[in-house]
Amino acid sequence: MAADISVVVCSLNGAAGLGRCLTALAAQRGGVGLEVIVVDDGSTDDTSEVARAGGARVIRHEVNRGIGAARNTGVRAASAPVVAFVDDDCEPEPDWARRLLDGYGDGVAGVGGEITVCGPDGFMLGYLRRHNPLTPLEIALARGGHVVYRFGLYLRRQWRPEPAHGVRDVFSFVGANMSFRRDVLLRDGFDERFRFGGEELDFCKKLSRDEPGRLVLVPGARVRHHFVGSLSDTLRRSRAYGRASARLYRKWPELPPTIFPGPPLTLAVAVASAWYPPLLAAAALLPPLMYPRGVRTAVAERRPGSLGDAYLQLAQEAWEDVGFAEGLWRFRRFTPEPKPRPARPAEPLA
Repeated sequence: MAADISVVVCSLNGAAGLGRCLTALAAQRGGVGLEVIVVDDGSTDDTSEVARAGGARVIRHEVNRGIGAARNTGVRAASAPVVAFVDDDCEPEPDWARRLLDGYGDGVAGVGGEITVCGPDGFMLGYLRRHNPLTPLEIALARGGHVVYRFGLYLRRQWRPEPAHGVRDVFSFVGANMSFRRDVLLRDGFDERFRFGGEELDFCKKLSRDEPGRLVLVPGARVRHHFVGSLSDTLRRSRAYGRASARLYRKWPELPPTIFPGPPLTLAVAVASAWYPPLLAAAALLPPLMYPRGVRTAVAERRPGSLGDAYLQLAQEAWEDVGFAEGLWRFRRFTPEPKPRPARPAEPLA
């Protein structure tokens, strides 16, 4: 029986969570035929053995080649007309595959879903639930590329958050929960220079330029992402996201650079306090003013712990800025995407 959807799980030393992911895939319902492919991207643990025990087809890279290359390997091995991606630390809900497939219609090139945060209870997990780092980029980003417009969107998210709901078009999916038509993936492919992070945004941007198909988010197609509930892991991810943003900027120079203003502003005020000490108090009060969501949550929902959210967000943005600066140097020789040639005007008929 031919598969309706191929699910590609790219894993690097992910044996600890991979079995849980494969169990969730085996429990999919709705009459969907799944083909599950695990790409072991040079793991040094038991990833391949766990994948085989879970009934997946295993393709192994002898050395680590990065997420872009691993995704392409999975796409080439897939046989279904739709290829979905999920991470090894995620659990798709039982109707995940059915909902993804039902999202396809005329003119749809890709369908993605939402990601919910789960993991060990504690302050960090609560913070991540309130500030989920794995959310799709909304379609508003496609309406303007100027840095002032993007900064306006950023400020609105801080002061007037308006969570989007329902099935809708988006600018980009999150790599841990997305799917595309296989013919589109085979034609364009992921940029294998993207070794960790940013490859899904790069692919979606290239798709929006070259392919008229829509990217549709179906909120009900959910996966649960298991986070490590520690500050160090959160900051590690933030730094990696910053490096990925720098790689994107090097490839797409027309994109505004992703630099967060809060950390340098707070640092400048703190440094200035050496000459005018009252500014030290101002530096301490700046984060809740720049990121007021935690204060609102503390008052409206009686969660005093969320008063620290602003300072955690400041730390995350600071590490993303550090990662971006590192990436600008590391990827300084990155070849930018050539701009499409303007169409030649039609010649008049004789």
